[in-house]
Amino acid sequence: MGRHGSADAKCAAATTHDEWKTERMKRHFSLLLAPLLALSLVTGAAPMAQAQSSQFAPVIRVNNLGITGYEIAQRTRFMELLGAKGDIRKQAEDALIEDRLRMWKARADGISLAPGAVQQGMSEFAARANLTAEEFVKALGEAGVDAQTYRDFVAAGMIWREVVKAHFAGRIQATDADVARALALETPKAEMTQVLLSEVIVRVGGGGEAEAMAKARRASAARTEAEFAEVAREISSSTSSRKGGQLDWMPIEGLPAEVRGAVMNLRPGRTTAPLSMPNAVAVFFMRGIDEGGDVAPGEQAVGYATLLLGATGAEETASLAAKVAADANTCDDLYSVARDLPAERLERVEGARRGELPADVAAAVSRLDAGETKVLRRGPNDVLVMLCDRGRAINTALGETGPSTDAVRNQIVNQRVAVMADALLDELKAEAVIVRP
Repeated sequence: MGRHGSADAKCAAATTHDEWKTERMKRHFSLLLAPLLALSLVTGAAPMAQAQSSQFAPVIRVNNLGITGYEIAQRTRFMELLGAKGDIRKQAEDALIEDRLRMWKARADGISLAPGAVQQGMSEFAARANLTAEEFVKALGEAGVDAQTYRDFVAAGMIWREVVKAHFAGRIQATDADVARALALETPKAEMTQVLLSEVIVRVGGGGEAEAMAKARRASAARTEAEFAEVAREISSSTSSRKGGQLDWMPIEGLPAEVRGAVMNLRPGRTTAPLSMPNAVAVFFMRGIDEGGDVAPGEQAVGYATLLLGATGAEETASLAAKVAADANTCDDLYSVARDLPAERLERVEGARRGELPADVAAAVSRLDAGETKVLRRGPNDVLVMLCDRGRAINTALGETGPSTDAVRNQIVNQRVAVMADALLDELKAEAVIVRP
């Protein structure tokens, strides 16, 4: 009895260990593979001449590249491990069709991977779960996914990145203005801020971006919602044009970074400048904003400049104010306007917290967008104040640092490249010959 009890205990312990191991791998699959599921990476085409059974016969052809029943079963199992819901087999078929299109494009462009690159990629991917490539392959095999499926999965992701790099590297850029708008996201709007926007989307056609930009400026010049709606119905390529460009309430966090940055500090009734997007130029009109609560004092900082114009009512004062209106669109432009004036008449303040602002300046900049001005009366003189920027105050005592411009620039470029890559795949899909025998 003692021996049998010992054997039973060992069996139970082994079973418990196997269950623990299975759960551990499920967590690895969820953490590591789920973010890549959306990429629908390529699995290699099974050689038709080597098909030994109907399981390995092609059931779908994409530009004459076959997808076998076995591959569909493998992808289905793979997606089950990732926790996919719904018609998983249909999802697997759709993913493999896109996979073949990616592979076809790589071959058409003459793009291939260097020897050893795939094995290195497999090792790097497995290392995210603190496993070697061999350990990861073994775990997949125990879950019903074979090693070649994993190898093809990794190889396809790597080669698609090479295709995207070949097509778009150097062509997608982020301007300083794009970076500045994205950095404005540091403004601590209240949690779950909702915005009510209207949009005009002008596709870049045969006339190029310059023509699209010229059309978009019409929308940017609109001063009322009715004017903006009229322009949207006339020139917008978006389906929202039928409603005058009107969109429903949406969380501001759901907008692309460059759009979010542009609309963050708009007040109702104002439009953004034209925004360059992949294959389009966009303009947005702020119809409403719900910040969901107050922003804590001291969390917000602004940069502003003040220029002493001169005595109230004096001709010189009016002339200098007119020169600012004509020649200064940013705080940097004020230095040129004031170059012949005593240096003390122009003051620039960076990163001032709300509680640190003079009362008249605080009241003025709360209603301004960056680059806008207001003339204040101070004793016998007029003083012009311009908002330079608005953002989150950095608490250096807590070791906080702001995002670097290089990091923001790279983020914007990567987002735009991702959009262009999706557009390329859509184009391949539209032109593909897909046959189901």
